[in-house]
Amino acid sequence: MARLNLLEETRYEKLPVSVYADQKAASLAVAARIAALIRGKQALGQQTVLGLATGVTPIGVYAELIRLHKEEGLSFKDVITFNLDEYYPMKPDAAQSYVTFMNENLFDHIDIDKNLVHIPDGTLEQEDVAAFCLDYERQLSELGGLDLQLLGIGRTGHIGFNEPGSAPNSGTRLVTLDDLTRRDASRDFGGKQNVPTKAITMGVGTIFKAREIILMAWSAKKASIIRKAVEGEISGDVPATFLQLSDHVEFVLDEGAASGLTRFDTPWLVKDCVWDNNLKKKAVIWLSCAVGKPILKLTEEDYNNHGMAQLAVEQGPVYDINIDIFNQIQHTITGWPGGKPGADDSQRPERAEPARKRSIVFSPHPDDDVISMGGTFIRLVDQGHDVHVAYQTSGNTAVWDDDVLRYVEFAIDFKESVGEDASELKKLYGEMRHFIENKLPNQIDTQEIRNVKGFIRKTEAIAGARFAGVPDSNIHFQALPFYETGKTKKNAVGEEDILLTMELLRKVKPHQVFAAGDFADPNGTHIVCFNVILAALQRLKETEDWVQDCWMWLYRGAWHEFATHEIEMAVPLSPAEVLRKRDAIFKHQSQKDRPVFPGDDAREFWVRAEDRNRETAVNYDKLGMAEYAAMEAFVRYHY
Repeated sequence: MARLNLLEETRYEKLPVSVYADQKAASLAVAARIAALIRGKQALGQQTVLGLATGVTPIGVYAELIRLHKEEGLSFKDVITFNLDEYYPMKPDAAQSYVTFMNENLFDHIDIDKNLVHIPDGTLEQEDVAAFCLDYERQLSELGGLDLQLLGIGRTGHIGFNEPGSAPNSGTRLVTLDDLTRRDASRDFGGKQNVPTKAITMGVGTIFKAREIILMAWSAKKASIIRKAVEGEISGDVPATFLQLSDHVEFVLDEGAASGLTRFDTPWLVKDCVWDNNLKKKAVIWLSCAVGKPILKLTEEDYNNHGMAQLAVEQGPVYDINIDIFNQIQHTITGWPGGKPGADDSQRPERAEPARKRSIVFSPHPDDDVISMGGTFIRLVDQGHDVHVAYQTSGNTAVWDDDVLRYVEFAIDFKESVGEDASELKKLYGEMRHFIENKLPNQIDTQEIRNVKGFIRKTEAIAGARFAGVPDSNIHFQALPFYETGKTKKNAVGEEDILLTMELLRKVKPHQVFAAGDFADPNGTHIVCFNVILAALQRLKETEDWVQDCWMWLYRGAWHEFATHEIEMAVPLSPAEVLRKRDAIFKHQSQKDRPVFPGDDAREFWVRAEDRNRETAVNYDKLGMAEYAAMEAFVRYHY
């Protein structure tokens, strides 16, 4: 019976999928399978032929393999490896090369024979690439093919560098990279302009010959493409769908990456559900969108025809369900994000008392505050609350080099205009200019250049906060140490980061903390900054009474928005308030037009913010709520 139930739940899935609680558990499971394969082959006196992948996804697997080697005697002496791909052109000792990646993350820490390691050669002359690719295929064939191939998946659906348009029988070859793939790699190269346009990759046909194929994916950022790969039609537009044709493939996912699959996203379509309030709310909103009706117009027929008959039977009549969910959503709307003084707050997102709250807005980068919650930020100030803002990092990696020269040129001119000696500054300017003109892709800036970039972002943040009405005394620059360690590779969060945050929280003793919950941030800074705040609050909670009355609200907006069913506080903005928010964002001049790290969204940040705020309001309107120009959305986090 359990087997039948599982088959019913997974009936939309066209290949085997294993889901783990998190990427660590999944990585350990994959590493254990690889270790068992190696040991099994060793017992038979045979070599193991592995196909290996690069990128963030397999790092945990490689770390566990290293541990197994060092602590449990797993030997790689008779393991032969073939890597999926390499950028072209690419020198093997470059920081971005996959030779460097494999050495740093696996090969330098195990007893593998480097003569048995094969990685596509990014230094070849282009006329020699075709012959190299044929030889790569020949070596694989002579060894009897791959015993196991590890794969990740790109957001274009590529496997290896087999981009959309790749043929299912393709072999190892030189390919042109998709623009989205290059944008995703831009942070490693210090900008998309430095990312190679081509790569050498094993083909889909080559991958198919492996006796086992494991595709791994972590986090909700991969959920959309995983759903297409697992449940979608086979198409060259999504090369990973070709894996549906293999009898030897398994997708290994964490809960985030699996969250878009039907059995997790809309489980009522494939099984009977335990209808708690969150699932009921999500389902009713989904149904309203699916049939294009406001919630209060949904009928029993709508429920029955869309997999929700069980809910109608168990908790109906459906009109009562509709009214319940309508009221819950309506109660999330408030023009008083700090609470409405003297009002009945039993149905409001925030407490009425104290009437004047101390609020602190934590901004991971110096512009997240106004981009993601600028309207609410301004309203909190306008409504008389004691509002603080804390900029957690300097944001100095996200400033163009030519802006540095422009500002230093300004400083030189200013010094000379007031009769001061600018010779030392001119000398420093010359050194900066020389460095910038000769800088390698993603090379860490000199300390002086980093300082200037930090000053630029700091002054912009002050201008934005002042525009919102925050006094200078309430503007805090934390410059958390973890961020100041490199352009893209940062140190792990340290004790100093947490202690600095605890010190600020003790000073303010806030009733409200607003923190970035936009963990899709491709730079990875938001989740790190959130974890610092969380650790600080959890420690303070053990010893300080005020923390018991401190509520934490998460905001999004720069990269993604909360789903409608997740929203617990929706702050409507008038057309005039939308313009005030835009003006606050415009104070961040270095981030206007084309920011250094735009992610995969070509829109400017102010446009993204306005579009998302408008979409939230439209979504509420379609559900039958009042019509607003825009809305900022928040979710309360219980720590």
